[in-house]
Amino acid sequence: NLLEPIQGIKKVAKELGYELPEIRIAVRTSDTSPIEKQRMVRNPPHILITTPESLSIILVAPRFRERLRNVKWIVVDEIHEIASSKRGSHLTVSIERLEYLVGKPLIRIGLSATIAPLSEVALFLVGYNDDGSPRPCKIIDARFTKLIDIRVICPVEDLIHTSAEEVNEAIYRVLVDLIKKHRTTLVFTNTRSATERVVYKLRKIFEKEGILDADKVEAHHSSLSRDVRLEVEEKLKRGELKVVVSSTSLELGIDIGWIDLVVLLSSPKSVSRLLQRVGRSGHHIREISKGRIIVVDRDDLVECTVLAKAALERKIDRIRIPKNPLDVLAQHIVGMALEKKWHVKEAYQLIKRSYTFHTLKWEDFIDVVRYLAGRYGDVLEASNVYAKIWFDEEEGVFGRRRGARMIYYLNTGTIPDEAKIRVFTVEGRYVGDLEEEFAQILAPGDIFVLGGRTYEYVYGDINRIYVKRVEGVRPTVPSWFSEMLPLAFDSALEVGKFRRIVYELMKEKPRDEVIRWLIKEYNLESHAAEAIYNYFMEQVLYTNSPPPSDKLLLVELWDEGETFNIIFHALYGRRTINALSR
Repeated sequence: NLLEPIQGIKKVAKELGYELPEIRIAVRTSDTSPIEKQRMVRNPPHILITTPESLSIILVAPRFRERLRNVKWIVVDEIHEIASSKRGSHLTVSIERLEYLVGKPLIRIGLSATIAPLSEVALFLVGYNDDGSPRPCKIIDARFTKLIDIRVICPVEDLIHTSAEEVNEAIYRVLVDLIKKHRTTLVFTNTRSATERVVYKLRKIFEKEGILDADKVEAHHSSLSRDVRLEVEEKLKRGELKVVVSSTSLELGIDIGWIDLVVLLSSPKSVSRLLQRVGRSGHHIREISKGRIIVVDRDDLVECTVLAKAALERKIDRIRIPKNPLDVLAQHIVGMALEKKWHVKEAYQLIKRSYTFHTLKWEDFIDVVRYLAGRYGDVLEASNVYAKIWFDEEEGVFGRRRGARMIYYLNTGTIPDEAKIRVFTVEGRYVGDLEEEFAQILAPGDIFVLGGRTYEYVYGDINRIYVKRVEGVRPTVPSWFSEMLPLAFDSALEVGKFRRIVYELMKEKPRDEVIRWLIKEYNLESHAAEAIYNYFMEQVLYTNSPPPSDKLLLVELWDEGETFNIIFHALYGRRTINALSR
């Protein structure tokens, strides 16, 4: 994304008679080799591309830290994705620490195509002055300048009475037809296991029907090795692939070249994610981003219908920024202790400059400092939790203890740990990762899919398994476990509102008129509109009540003799339902 523009600038400058100096670009992540890291220390880049976790590490790396003293700009790409999680909380304090190191204000730039509310995210980026006033920030709103074309496709005439196998076959018929009509198609699923299934199925269809070379279909997700992912990305940029199937790994940031169609298999679970995914097609500002959503059942049809219309109306989900996460605070106090001896009031002042911790209470801050200093040792040492810093309460100063640096390096960041087992061919080539629970059920001779290709399990040890490539053999193990995407709160409210409005229309108007309204307002196929009407009517007749909506919960009760069951049907998104269920 940077090399080509820089080369273009140098070319134009040379034509005008100017010889520009070399502009060095480097990437530092967990995948960066020690040799590359050493090279960056000896010859620092002008532009460093990194992650929040790597930034927190280089801030305390003695040699690299010194190279950061002349930083002038910091750009946070896809800021909506960062701000809504503890990764963003972690980053805001890292930026404040970086600005403290530099000794003067940094110019901060945040980028996102799908973000709301703008003013709050802008404040998240810039933070506060020591007097409590927000730092100044200029907002440039260009979110809605790009044209989009989004349609919902219902693969069969009757979603109710058609068997699951027939629906599945129809989905692939629609998908293959779309692929044949476009130059390069990017297909999104919601899980890694679904990505593997779709790639495997498409390869089989293309081979059987002779439509195209099966090698022009590839998978891309986070469990594949870095080398495999990069190879797929390069092929995509060069136009060598017809189809790439991904879960979430191609949603953000990566330059993936020319895509003229994005297909979503099932609901993306939020308007923002829908816009982000569809925006991967027609990537140029003057091109139309084209997306098609293929639904898999009646609930999916309702959800996708609502999200597609909301996306066209640019009703972006509001993000919710975490406030005062003490686990993140603890990490930064240890990190700051590695830099120098800090007075607690100075450290508290620095941390409160960040948006996330601006409302942090002194009592909570000092409790975390005491915890890290081992003041609760009698309780914690029994669980092998020991002091990470020393703290002189009389002087009000804290600093690092021996061994704290390694603890910090190994534990910084907020991405949840996933137990992964590395997969190698018997020849020693790294293929990717499997989740531990899945790897544990494998037995010699089992066939599974990884990267859209089939492998036979040969043997394994504690943290890796060995496989051999097999062709034309059906998998004997269906899939591995993956976390489904949660339905966003604002999107869930839109779905609930839709159910309420349609039900009210059903009470007032004849069937044909409601169906025509659905076709016109939501740009639906006639059989899709009929399926929605029939679904709601069946639910009303069965429960003898209105369907659950944004203003109504449906409570279902039934007695099984030894067990009495209560189910709350509520449309508020998974995070809300999880909270209520506790």
